Amino acid sequence: MRTGISLTVSPSDHRRLVALVKDSSQPQKHVWRAEIELLSATGAGTIEILGRTGKSKTCVWRWRERFATEGFEGLLRDKTRPSRIAPLGPEIAERVMALTLEPAEAGSDTLDRPRPGQGDGYRRVVGREDLARSWPCDAPLAQLQTVERQG
Repeated sequence: MRTGISLTVSPSDHRRLVALVKDSSQPQKHVWRAEIELLSATGAGTIEILGRTGKSKTCVWRWRERFATEGFEGLLRDKTRPSRIAPLGPEIAERVMALTLEPAEAGSDTLDRPRPGQGDGYRRVVGREDLARSWPCDAPLAQLQTVERQG
């Protein structure tokens, strides 16, 4: 069984939490996080907070713990997560750069794929989003050539 987290909310944090809940221009995720902390500060138990906020038990525990460790600022910040799309490796990035900067010959590389609906007049090297992830930061994105007319 999980041990309870007792919260002591300072008067300044209490004022900030109340102001956050009352401000209609705040993101709703910040508002319900503040509501969890205000209810916790008044002595409401986890089950009562679940019923009043409609959030899960793990969610209530998470935000009580975050407030206890990081304070008010912790409620306004989401944890960063790694991207689902892995970056292209350096060898692929170099190959893509060479393909986009040199004139391409039909069928010259395994990255060549026919563009759907365009017949043989066009070819797609790789997508713009793939190139944007591999393009050096100092080079302008406008130089990318994702679709070329074959000679």
